[in-house]
Amino acid sequence: MIDRRALVLGVTGLWLAVVAGCQHQPTAVAPPQPPVIPISQPIEREVTEYADFTGQTDAVQAVDIRPRVTGYLVEMPFKEGADVKTGDTLFVIDPRPYKAQLDQAEGQVNLYRAQLKLAKIVFARDQAINVRVPNSISQEHLEQDLAAVEEADARVKAFEKNMEAYKLNHDFTKVTSPIDGHVSRYYLTLGNLVNQDQTLLTTVVSQDPMYAYFDVDEPTLLRLRRAINQGKLNPPQPGVDLPVLMGLQGEDGFPHQGVINFVNNQVNPTTGSISVRGVFPNPMPHGGIRLLSPGMFVRIRLPIGKPHPALLIIDRAIASDQGLKYVYVVDTKNEIQYRRVTTGPLQPDGLRVIVDGLQRNEWVVVGGLQQVSPRLRIQPERIPMPLLGQPTEEKTPATKPNPQKSTDPP
Repeated sequence: MIDRRALVLGVTGLWLAVVAGCQHQPTAVAPPQPPVIPISQPIEREVTEYADFTGQTDAVQAVDIRPRVTGYLVEMPFKEGADVKTGDTLFVIDPRPYKAQLDQAEGQVNLYRAQLKLAKIVFARDQAINVRVPNSISQEHLEQDLAAVEEADARVKAFEKNMEAYKLNHDFTKVTSPIDGHVSRYYLTLGNLVNQDQTLLTTVVSQDPMYAYFDVDEPTLLRLRRAINQGKLNPPQPGVDLPVLMGLQGEDGFPHQGVINFVNNQVNPTTGSISVRGVFPNPMPHGGIRLLSPGMFVRIRLPIGKPHPALLIIDRAIASDQGLKYVYVVDTKNEIQYRRVTTGPLQPDGLRVIVDGLQRNEWVVVGGLQQVSPRLRIQPERIPMPLLGQPTEEKTPATKPNPQKSTDPP
């Protein structure tokens, strides 16, 4: 007979062996490594604050060429789209009717001059006779002679003025350019009737210098005026112009320098801006053509204040949340801290001025912003502050698996 105690012990041992054989040895999981995040310290250097605007060029002088007499076009001696000088003939209106009027007026003037000459001779003769033979010529007759002289003289003067008017009309049959500039196309062809002061024949615009108009918003206007009041910018004075910069399409930066020569006297209540005008040179390069033409859209940069030291960081390190600007700063424990900042203008090298919220010796996250959040511990990679066009390497180390991996069957 089998021993009952031995049977129980055997069954229990077998069950324990089965359970132990079905269990896996637990795999040890290594904790995740902190991400490698590039950080940099702000750069300190002198900067000039400025504001950027969009503007449009306009000619300093622009003239609509219209005839000053009525007639038919008989000549158009200029070349369309050419440069013209003051006094160059652009159109010729048939001068024959006006030449006939002028010749007729000259004839009338000559006739009345002869009559004036005769009246003077008669008056002088009667006076001489009366001197030789006193009272031989009545006083009434002498007064009539004098009146005839004065009448003839007045008639001559009146018709001389008429002749001047006819001469002007004859001269106006040659339509000339009143300014140096660039002429447009023919708006009419030969043989067309043109009406005095009405028909538009062509246009001429000056080329050098060139205006650029732009609108300054009210906050920038106040900022500019406060800078003047605080001594950061020289106030407008006679003979002292405020500088302004301009850039064209396809150009880097703002290579064209000009001056402000007009600020409007009131803010437009509809747009909340004030009109400002700069003037820029537009020279003719040797063997080339001028860059500026009226109507071009340009980029305007208006310096605000004198150069001053400022902190700068790469613009891509600045994030925005509902209009508030912030950066991520790394503390001494390598933990990410949220920091709200006040930003200034963007510099040509891609650095943004930090007006407030950051210290010179602090470390700012300049790459991998999507991998970080406040209070996250990171592995910092300290690099110089990158500039525009310089990539920032973002390193994320792979998590190494535990080498002790169980191969026991389940």
